[in-house]
Amino acid sequence: MTHPFLDLAPLSAGRFAAIEDRVARLLGTAQDVVVMQGEALLPLEGAIRAAAGPGTVALNIVTGPYGQTFGNWLRDCGATVHDLAVPFHAAVSAEQVRRAFAEHPEIDFVSLVHAEAATGNTNPVAEVGEVVRAHGALFYLDAVASVGAEPVLPDAWGVDLCVIGAQKAMGGPAGVSAVSVSERAWARMAANPNAPRRSYLSLLDWKERWIDGGRKALPHAPAQLEMLALQACVERFEAEGAGTVMARHASAAAATRAGALALGGLEPYVYEARDAAPVATTLRTPSDVDASALVARALESDPALPLAAGGGALAGEMIRVNHYGPDATRGAVQGCLAALGAALAERGLKADLEAARRAVEEAWERPAGTGLSEG
Repeated sequence: MTHPFLDLAPLSAGRFAAIEDRVARLLGTAQDVVVMQGEALLPLEGAIRAAAGPGTVALNIVTGPYGQTFGNWLRDCGATVHDLAVPFHAAVSAEQVRRAFAEHPEIDFVSLVHAEAATGNTNPVAEVGEVVRAHGALFYLDAVASVGAEPVLPDAWGVDLCVIGAQKAMGGPAGVSAVSVSERAWARMAANPNAPRRSYLSLLDWKERWIDGGRKALPHAPAQLEMLALQACVERFEAEGAGTVMARHASAAAATRAGALALGGLEPYVYEARDAAPVATTLRTPSDVDASALVARALESDPALPLAAGGGALAGEMIRVNHYGPDATRGAVQGCLAALGAALAERGLKADLEAARRAVEEAWERPAGTGLSEG
């Protein structure tokens, strides 16, 4: 029996390095890029454990559940952590970060999630990065959800550790991920006696056994199918064009927001459109409507719709429209709102399906940056 996914020739070090180079070009970075052989939680945790330790004083910006996870990892490393908690319906501001530095000038590490797909917000990384750079702290960024849906520019923004994954806006594999690492981040890791070594979490192992050796011998057998999928994903992104892909995501977000407002019964979970992530839109249900039940009913009409209830404590009040990757389309947005509107109508709630349809069409055609009227 033969199959195109079986009996492949081994992935060479040269091809592995070429895929890393394409990822670096995607990020517009001159930093080292390591493609790690696992889902993005691998480099997210590995980078924190490599760069943080008992002497670290961290500002952990929390705008969603991943920010909470990073704070837990930092504390587990022995770092002193100051959480800057922002309501999940909003975004952090550069001024809030500046005030945190003024209150705790000893901060030398900042962790931030660019876009929180779980809560639907996105943070102004360029402005925050300017403040972090002026203070001199190491800047760690989770750009897993944002890459492909909006610009991710670690060099321009002063990001020292930028983690990405391909499984959302890029429409690629979940089994590999990447991290760009600045020279000063490598130096911080090398000076950290608690940084993982001889470990699957270890970035320093990759540097010493892969990068410092001229990327001629892989440290272990690569995840071949996932690497080939990543290459194909980046090639497709390049072929469509970054601007076109990001415009699709921006249109999907604007159209979902406008359609939900016109539909009635649902409200954008993120209050301000400027704080809403283009990768996914979150909606709030009425107080007497369980979001999980509403989503389950909507999915009965079409199980392929990119709909989900919020996670954890948000499951009862939040709906996520995951309009990313292949679902960043007008059809996906229209389908989600139609299904949600029908489910609302079954419960005797107002749902103007035709108004929602028209609002989606109008918002999709509106040039990017013109904004939405919510008054």
